[in-house]
Amino acid sequence: MDPRAFSQHLHHAGIVAAIQAAEERTTGQIRVIISPKRIADPVAAAGRDFRRLSLHQNPGRNAVLIFVAPRARQFAVIGDTAVHAQCGDPFWRQLAGTMGGYFRLGEFTPGIIHGVQTAGELLATHFPR
Repeated sequence: MDPRAFSQHLHHAGIVAAIQAAEERTTGQIRVIISPKRIADPVAAAGRDFRRLSLHQNPGRNAVLIFVAPRARQFAVIGDTAVHAQCGDPFWRQLAGTMGGYFRLGEFTPGIIHGVQTAGELLATHFPR
């Protein structure tokens, strides 16, 4: 899918509101990236953007990135070291599975918001404001 067309179908205000609500409860950060590139490995691409955005420099090492590459029809959700230490791989697999279910139905905004809210709950529990 063309990234521009994908982006036009998103409810940006809803996604921003979900991020703001989640971040009000935590010292962590949540970012969403829509990549225009066709990528082979969404986790590696998310890692590059994670570093490019300096999310690894958050003092608590508690940032989360939701990376969506519509041209490649792939996505990844990654967290910094402190976040990953709290939840481990099963959390990320479950979250990606649920988001993927939304995406397969063409419900991109609800899928992204679900990811933001779920990550926000994790961050609020382990890294409260």
